[in-house]
Amino acid sequence: MRGVLFLLELITLNVNCEEREVAIEVGEALVDTLRDRLGLKSVKKGCKVGECGACTVLLDGQATNSCTYLTIWAVGRKIVTVEGIRSKNGSLHPVQQAFIDEAAIQCGFCTPGLVLTAVEIVGRGITYSRDELRMLISGHLCRCTGYENILNAIEKVLY
Repeated sequence: MRGVLFLLELITLNVNCEEREVAIEVGEALVDTLRDRLGLKSVKKGCKVGECGACTVLLDGQATNSCTYLTIWAVGRKIVTVEGIRSKNGSLHPVQQAFIDEAAIQCGFCTPGLVLTAVEIVGRGITYSRDELRMLISGHLCRCTGYENILNAIEKVLY
């Protein structure tokens, strides 16, 4: 009986400001590496085609769907997950606190991706209208909140 041959490659990734060495399969999606190999469970597997935003991570500060992004492409880039946005003293990021304060969390499946997208938005230092914010988060599917509390949370940090 023949076994399946998986070609592994040993690479180093900068994840949450820490160099991590990991063996990956050729063609492995970043979501799989982060969740299954590095144990970062905030990165969710949703649609697997880049439509729902549950797998969002920050790559060099830009919100990116990790389900459609190959791990090998992330070598030399800074990857940030929700586990990496707390301050050094352990306090929540202002966006995380705003999500709590504004009741922007229901089931929580979409929350990590939305939080990271909000971190990118806030980090731009630009004031956006509510309609513009709605467009900026349109790559995320949330079936619990109706988006209003999410928008309230982002606005709370922006203003």
